[in-house]
Amino acid sequence: MEANAGLVAGSHKRNEFVRIRHEGEVGPKPLKHLNSQVCQICGDTVGLTATGDVFVACNECAFPVCRPCYEYERKDGNQSCPQCKTRYKRHRGSPRVNGDDDEDGVDDLENEFEYAHGNRKATQQRQVQGRGEDDLSVSSRHDPIPLLTNGQPVSGEMPATPDYQSSRAATSGPLGSGEKRALPYVDPSMPVPVRIVDPSKDLNSYGLGNVDWKERVEGWKLKQEKNMMQMTSRYTEGKGDLEGTGSNGEDLQMADDARQPLNRVVPISSSHLTPYRVVIILRLIILGFFLQYRVTHPVNDAYPLWLTSVICEIWFALSWLLDQFPKWSPINRETYLDRLALRYDRDGEPSQLAPVDVFVSTVDPLKEPPLVTANTVLSILAVDYPVDKVSCYVSDDGSAMLTFEALSETSEFARKWVPFCRKHNIEPRAPEFYFAQKIDYLKDKIQPSFVKERRAMKREYEEFKVRINALVAKAQKTPEEGWTMQDGTPWPGNNPRDHPGMIQVFLGHSGGLDTDGNELPRLVYVSREKRPGFQHHKKAGAMNALIRVSAVLTNGAYLLNVDCDHYFNNSKALREAMCFMMDPALGRKTCYVQFPQRFDGIDLHDRYANRNIVFFDINLKGLDGIQGPVYVGTGCCFNRQALYGYDPVLTEADLEPNIIFKNCCGSRKKGRSGNKKYIDKKRAMKRTESTVPIFNMEDIEEGVEGFDDDRSLLMSQKSLEKRFGQSPVFIASTFMEQGGIPPSTNPASLLKEAIHVISCGYEDKTEWGKEIGWIYGSVTEDILTGFKMHARGWISIYCMPPRPAFKGSAPINLSDRLNQVLRWALGSIEILLSRHCPIWYGYNGRLRLLERLAYINTIVYPITSIPLIAYCILPAICLLTGKFIIPEISNFASMWFILLFVSIFATGILELRWSGVGIEDWWRNEQFWVIGGTSAHLFAVFQGLLKVLAGIDTNFTVTSKASDEDGDFAELYVFKWTTLLIPPTTVLVVNLVGIVAGVSYAINSGYQSWGPLFGKLFFAIWVIVHLYPFLKGLLGRQNRTPTIVIVWSILLASIFSLLWVRIDPFTSSTQQAAANQCGINC
Repeated sequence: MEANAGLVAGSHKRNEFVRIRHEGEVGPKPLKHLNSQVCQICGDTVGLTATGDVFVACNECAFPVCRPCYEYERKDGNQSCPQCKTRYKRHRGSPRVNGDDDEDGVDDLENEFEYAHGNRKATQQRQVQGRGEDDLSVSSRHDPIPLLTNGQPVSGEMPATPDYQSSRAATSGPLGSGEKRALPYVDPSMPVPVRIVDPSKDLNSYGLGNVDWKERVEGWKLKQEKNMMQMTSRYTEGKGDLEGTGSNGEDLQMADDARQPLNRVVPISSSHLTPYRVVIILRLIILGFFLQYRVTHPVNDAYPLWLTSVICEIWFALSWLLDQFPKWSPINRETYLDRLALRYDRDGEPSQLAPVDVFVSTVDPLKEPPLVTANTVLSILAVDYPVDKVSCYVSDDGSAMLTFEALSETSEFARKWVPFCRKHNIEPRAPEFYFAQKIDYLKDKIQPSFVKERRAMKREYEEFKVRINALVAKAQKTPEEGWTMQDGTPWPGNNPRDHPGMIQVFLGHSGGLDTDGNELPRLVYVSREKRPGFQHHKKAGAMNALIRVSAVLTNGAYLLNVDCDHYFNNSKALREAMCFMMDPALGRKTCYVQFPQRFDGIDLHDRYANRNIVFFDINLKGLDGIQGPVYVGTGCCFNRQALYGYDPVLTEADLEPNIIFKNCCGSRKKGRSGNKKYIDKKRAMKRTESTVPIFNMEDIEEGVEGFDDDRSLLMSQKSLEKRFGQSPVFIASTFMEQGGIPPSTNPASLLKEAIHVISCGYEDKTEWGKEIGWIYGSVTEDILTGFKMHARGWISIYCMPPRPAFKGSAPINLSDRLNQVLRWALGSIEILLSRHCPIWYGYNGRLRLLERLAYINTIVYPITSIPLIAYCILPAICLLTGKFIIPEISNFASMWFILLFVSIFATGILELRWSGVGIEDWWRNEQFWVIGGTSAHLFAVFQGLLKVLAGIDTNFTVTSKASDEDGDFAELYVFKWTTLLIPPTTVLVVNLVGIVAGVSYAINSGYQSWGPLFGKLFFAIWVIVHLYPFLKGLLGRQNRTPTIVIVWSILLASIFSLLWVRIDPFTSSTQQAAANQCGINC
């Protein structure tokens, strides 16, 4: 399939397949499927035995372990297989250890310490057959270089994980003279050894899930580091290199670095975390005593007000518990990009990094400007990642010809922009934001041609912007006959609700070179088929269509999705994600890596808390220490296998039933449902044991027979089609764990198959949107999708690189911001009222308790709006009626009130201390919590109830991504009336009136009434201060008068007016005395 080969449109149900502007068709180069046997402890190849066979340490389960790790386990470990716990038997040439006397048939004392000879013989045979006269210099068995005793090469190909790297002979540099020793080698042509599963044994012992990784790997590292230190101190005294090696140790250290973890957890200092936890416990105790006092001391003369306040306070306490305890163990993480490069992307060698498919979603080009989308696409195409490993898919769910033409212009400009970015290593790689930077762009630039090329590129970009703007201006008025393409063909998507599926490959591996003649990443335009009468599921449906079409065309092992306005601010973002996804310890159980959202174009003081700093820098850090952050909808890199609904590879502890489920419902193995879960565990473990696909095309088309349905880990063709849909090509791709196209796929049929998988009826009677892909049932499909993955036992990772990975735009206008919050809250209510509610769903799964609390808090927070708005009106009612919600309290009782306020402030201060969040960001978050709670959240509760109970649906409004055309932050002052503004406006007015009435009453009643007034005024002013940004947004920018002046002017004018009436200087004292004596009935 060649780039610019033309737009392909069609419908599977209607048997239509049309190519527009056909210029020829060439099938894409299929990615070669490679596999190897790799040690699951150290990452080296397993190697061969003396007879040339693959070395198998354990005869029971064939868990892949290399010879050195096998020897180490027998000598210093527990002498048993880390997977099935069977004791290792001594192999020929292995030193004896305690317990070997009981074994028979392995008595070969003459070869006890000579197992290296077998590998040497095998290598010599291989050299005669295919290596020619290559001289592989190797070290002696007794050469004191402990880091290389497992066959680790110093130069050449670094060790690989079984999912991403091929097996090949690796050459070693000269490490010494004398005896030679060959490195382990696995012939790629050899079949992968078949594991024999003993039905009599506990099948739960088979798989990678039962390995206690951390303890064993850490012990191995400590021993290697100790040996390295001893060797260095012994052989480098007074010398420039290691004696007899001709090396200064740099190659040795490089090899050691490549074997180190790709990331690490950076714990937060105990001096910050311990006081924080102590204050949380103290606050919980104080809260208990406070609520006990409030419940046992009613106010008889204001019983309704007291009861309302107590109910609100109890709900606030529960809401605080749900929000606070998931932040109990926050962590930071650090990545090592240099180690990733050493292991998978060494200079001069083919990159072994995993392929990644990047998804960009857009709907309406008039609300989501094409120039914004173009900058996002350009930043993806210029990312610092091998070009043959990156594919960008743009989903146009509005089938707009404007988006299509803008993407065509973008692909042409990318031929110039991408080589410029890579040549000069600029950041960010979105041209609009790069040229808008107010920094010294010459910093760290050393090439004399940079200034000239930058000026030329800026001119090219300005011309590109003019072309895009011309397309936008042309699209403002739709022709009566509809849009037509440049060759006169009618645009297939003229009716956005009734059109065929469309695919166009603009750039690709078989075409579309840049100006320097280098390949560019693949760029694909996709618009899924839409027909009346079908449920298309909005963004979630569009993302699932991208999953399928990308699996057919490129099948990257990982997926990364961004909104059209979120560009790559850090060109190494994909490498940051791969430090977790390709890590041997974390990769197999990580469903996604979530990056924080950062925003451009927000006013300095962030009036409406658009940055969400508290959520991204506090809440998600806390969740990262439990089971991982929630999915926030953009800037997230997924494991494709997790989206397919497969189970992760877990440890024994992870496979234990949930403690609540275990205590309340007994063992999960009892009953039919428990047995099904047990089989699913076996299937997940078996699926991850081999690096080759479980099915090939012939297996899927002909069916798989000869297996017992209850005992087999394979699924029949019928069940596969019921799960994934009727596409053999797509089904085959789901079992390619490391990505790539099945070798038996016919490239000529890819386009037709891609059109088929995006047809509107493809998902009918399948598990799409139910168990696999993005989950349907809520407008906030991100929360639901992440929750389903965590419930299956997957973990997620929160990655915060020093340079933000992504940046986007946020609605800084008050009305747009409230509508955005309304959509989020409505999605939470939909989940709350669905079968996937975290309160009752997934207790037979592997969701951790604190993670469940976080998800419960995520979906119940809109309900807090009801007690919040009641609590905000209570101060005004108290001021107007002269009543109060708290009785007269003693000094002892007042202590609980004081301690509660102190604990609240202490918790906030200590939280800011360990997170690094500024106090202004924290205060803006508190203010908008009240603003959103009294407006958008309240509406979301009632709209959600109407939608679920009465079937009245609400339309999804795309958040506008408009740019500043009238100056900086011009949109901030735009006033757009919406019904969301009514409740908080009412609360403001009522409290202002209450303050005026309360002060006037105190003035009329004398000195003794001022004492009780202060408590009421405190709560009323608390409400007004929190709603101050809302009031400022209401007043807008008409007269440029500071809002605070207007507010205080109204308050002071009212108070002085009442005071003037009270004093009444124009009335004589005798008249006042007569009036007082006469009274009202005079």
